[in-house]
Amino acid sequence: MTAPDPRQHWDGVYGQRPTTEVSWYEAQPAQSLEMIAASHLAPAAPIIDVGGGASVLVDRLLARGHTDITVLDLSGEVLAQVGSRLGALRSHVTLLQQDIRAFRPSRRYALWHDRAVFHFLTDPSDRARYLAALLAGTAPGSHVIMATFGPQGPARCSGLDTCRYNADSLAKELGMPFQLTESQLSDHVTPSGSHQQFLYARFVRAPG
Repeated sequence: MTAPDPRQHWDGVYGQRPTTEVSWYEAQPAQSLEMIAASHLAPAAPIIDVGGGASVLVDRLLARGHTDITVLDLSGEVLAQVGSRLGALRSHVTLLQQDIRAFRPSRRYALWHDRAVFHFLTDPSDRARYLAALLAGTAPGSHVIMATFGPQGPARCSGLDTCRYNADSLAKELGMPFQLTESQLSDHVTPSGSHQQFLYARFVRAPG
């Protein structure tokens, strides 16, 4: 049986229902914003939101004065929705339709944010490709904020298998260049009312 094409899968997910009804939707990305604020970035520091989808994180960052934001997602369907939603603010945002496993960053970001992408990479080779992109897209001193399913999170989501992490296992996956600075478990309530445990972790890339 042929594996489903990832782009078709995620275009289908976003095309079948309003973005406010997908399971990972959150009206206010509070934990992400809290960790980004703790990173003490300059307003012009480059930020990338990997797998940003229809998240309003980009809107909230623009409202806080950030002026160099990239949203990367596999789905062209959802990126078109984001561009339309941003309107005139679109000039401060780069929208990239990319598979993170094949992403070759052309620049380095002061902050790399990922909520709910990494836990879908169940194949070790896919995680290795992600890590290669992460290393190429960050520099010593860059911050990395990862939000994955926690130890009690779902084993499947949106028809796909997932990996679940605690702070130690996630730090092991990222490896020595990335030093864990803080982590917390969070209970995400989906639009349908079910509960998903997330792990939020912030890392700083070490010198050398």
